[in-house]
Amino acid sequence: MISKRKSIHGQWSSRWAFILAATGSAVGLGNIWRFPYVTGENGGGAFVLMYLLCVFCVGIPIMIAEIMIGRRGRQSPINTMRTLAEEEGHHRAWSLLGWMGVVAGFLILSFYSVVAGWTLFYIAKSGFSGFERMTDEEIGILFEGLLTDPGLLMLLHTLFMAITTLVVSLGVRSGLERAVKYLMPSLFILLLIMVGYAMSTPGFIEGFNYLLWPDFSKLSAGSVLAALGQAFFSLSLGMGAIMVYGSYLSHTTSIARTSVSIALADTLVAMLAGLAIFPLVFSSGLEPGAGPGLIFVSLPIAFGQMPFGHFIGTVFFILLLFAAWTSSISLLEPAVAWLVENRNMRRNRAAILAGVIAWLLGIGSALSFNLWSDYKLFGLTYFDVMDKLTSNILLPLGGLFVAIFAAWIMRRESSREELALKSMRSYQVWLVLVRYIAPVGVILIFLQAIGLIGL
Repeated sequence: MISKRKSIHGQWSSRWAFILAATGSAVGLGNIWRFPYVTGENGGGAFVLMYLLCVFCVGIPIMIAEIMIGRRGRQSPINTMRTLAEEEGHHRAWSLLGWMGVVAGFLILSFYSVVAGWTLFYIAKSGFSGFERMTDEEIGILFEGLLTDPGLLMLLHTLFMAITTLVVSLGVRSGLERAVKYLMPSLFILLLIMVGYAMSTPGFIEGFNYLLWPDFSKLSAGSVLAALGQAFFSLSLGMGAIMVYGSYLSHTTSIARTSVSIALADTLVAMLAGLAIFPLVFSSGLEPGAGPGLIFVSLPIAFGQMPFGHFIGTVFFILLLFAAWTSSISLLEPAVAWLVENRNMRRNRAAILAGVIAWLLGIGSALSFNLWSDYKLFGLTYFDVMDKLTSNILLPLGGLFVAIFAAWIMRRESSREELALKSMRSYQVWLVLVRYIAPVGVILIFLQAIGLIGL
């Protein structure tokens, strides 16, 4: 059965191309600032060990399940779930899981594009004038001015959505694969340049210790929940992206080995980002726990104070753009795949239609920082509602039901055939993890996200 079903959208040219694409989907703005920040606040190296444990017990088993489902179905997540459910003798209502992932990814893209557009502004600012002659107050005012300018935010949102739509419209090999083949190596090179510069700063040792020195006294139940959440969300699970990318994967490629490679690459990017960022922060005497402001306020202050800050700042924001771009194309792809399959649309038209709809939804996010800032639902702006709905509800539920479908709905014969693991023991370990351990982990993430479990 594996060899008979083929994707109408094409196939990755190699395992390496898929790893780059899936890693690109996983690596995003959160890897650059959130992972290092959360790591430092939760015990440094001790938290990293806990995070890796969660990745291997929760993240990788669900990733294997999602890729396996995608490759077996060879269609968009919606059609894949319907086809496989019927094939396994269950109700086609499982297609709702596909819908949940596609909608979640689509909504995330709508507001993610707005935030990613900020990187375009900072590339231009750093590249043309830099931050050298700006005071700390002026840099803060610069960021506030960006957020309160609806016209500028709309322009940046439009430009970023346009480059995302362009890549997706070109197809699997000519668009997605070609983009990640250039963007992901470039991202790693830029990261290494940043780390190399950071090693020359006086704050490197302090930044290294903040990120990697184990402090087990800081570990708590909250740290475990934080590690679980980071392990799940950083791998781009539950939003249909990994599933649709898996549908383009050759049947000869090992899903298990490839999933481990993706998880390790994603973690490596996050660690390198921390080693690049925190020495600069400590060298400039800034606060490492500044959250989102770390990127757009604290770091520009550091760039303005350091030698070669003009160049390093530009490199950093280009790095951010690449990370955001590779994520965004994976968020648009599931919807485009469904339009091509179910509405008989040509890919370029499907990409434009999906891109325009995501762009329209993103207008609310752009305006929620300025003209619509006073319009709130349960105390949340439009941007916050989109963020909470996807991150707190749709993604955890999507990951949970992916695990349930792979472990409880699919027959063992089907999953064993698709995974083609050489060792029966390896298959049994995966089955136990995805049946029992991973669902419990995702349920804890969900309960914490909706506020029933406190950090």
